[in-house]
Amino acid sequence: MQRTGILYWRRRIFEILEPSAGGDRASTISDVIIVSLIFLNAFAFVMGTVESFRTQFGAVLDVVLYGSIFVFSLEYVARVWVSVEHPLRRNGHPLWGRLRYMLTPMALIDLVAILPFYFSFQNGLDLRILRVLSMLRFLRIARYSSAFQLFGRVLRREARSLTGVLLILIALMLVSASGMYAIEGSAQPEQFGDIPSAMWWAMATLTTIGYGDVTPITPYGKLFAGLVMIFGVGVFALPVGILSSGFAMEVNQRNFVVTWNMLSKVPMFAQLEAAEIAEIMNILKSRHVSRGTTIVRDGDVTDAMFFVVVGEVQVKTGGRSLLLGPGDHFGETALLAKDSNKLWAKTNTVCDLLELDAHEFNQLLSRNPHLKKDFEELAQKRLLPE
Repeated sequence: MQRTGILYWRRRIFEILEPSAGGDRASTISDVIIVSLIFLNAFAFVMGTVESFRTQFGAVLDVVLYGSIFVFSLEYVARVWVSVEHPLRRNGHPLWGRLRYMLTPMALIDLVAILPFYFSFQNGLDLRILRVLSMLRFLRIARYSSAFQLFGRVLRREARSLTGVLLILIALMLVSASGMYAIEGSAQPEQFGDIPSAMWWAMATLTTIGYGDVTPITPYGKLFAGLVMIFGVGVFALPVGILSSGFAMEVNQRNFVVTWNMLSKVPMFAQLEAAEIAEIMNILKSRHVSRGTTIVRDGDVTDAMFFVVVGEVQVKTGGRSLLLGPGDHFGETALLAKDSNKLWAKTNTVCDLLELDAHEFNQLLSRNPHLKKDFEELAQKRLLPE
């Protein structure tokens, strides 16, 4: 009995510590507390370097530091303990499962974020370095930020391309430094007397930073520098294009997966072939709707059906009141009944919808008679009074 209780709380703590998807109040509160502490730590670290601020509010900064370290340390220990509840580690050995979790990037960031505090008690360690390391706590925001996670996926996707660009940049930097060493070495021995010294100029020039602390003075040196600048602009345009393409592909893939999963789970579409589902996806239009928006009013002509991707929609049709969520759909009843008074729909939350206009809807039914039959049966059920 006691063992069952421990397993229950371990599973429950795992659910709370995982970033909330919006359905777990305790998890949402946990996320808000951790994210707030991360930002508060970053603010306290930055302002703690201002002597006047430190003198006036030093006690408050210490409270923030010690309180945050306590919470982060407790969170890290709890995450290690409940890590075996992760689906990928649930069936393995508890010890090895926890060790594998401790070696994951996010777990290592969590650990490095709190270790500087405990090392600060050791004599002979530079506290400034430890404080800078403590700023790694801000990287923990990646666990709760979809933007950080998207960026990480793009980097992994485009790793080979970015590595290739890096190698090109290194090669161009070596060629540039070698050229300036040969051209300017005798004229400016202090700045270009050897290739490692010339590499500083090459790096500043190729990155288009151009500090101006080291510049060529000979005509050939200036001509060569101009060529290097032109190549530098071209090379640094490559990673921008690669990352832009990667972001577009990642977003499109995510939308494709969400849409495919949603459509494939609609009972009426479950019997369709993959090519037919792909065809439907191509004619859907996405809509982002704010909370409290009336999508269809009483008396309006219904000119589309909708699929709910995210959020909740309150729908009234045929005397029935329905609360629809992700994976549900509405509007087809009014389209089939060809009655403008058959539908009223309003969002209860912020919603992402997929819209299929009436023309495409009718074309779809004409190509798939079995779908028309299924939609008509659903329409009859929804039109019946409660």
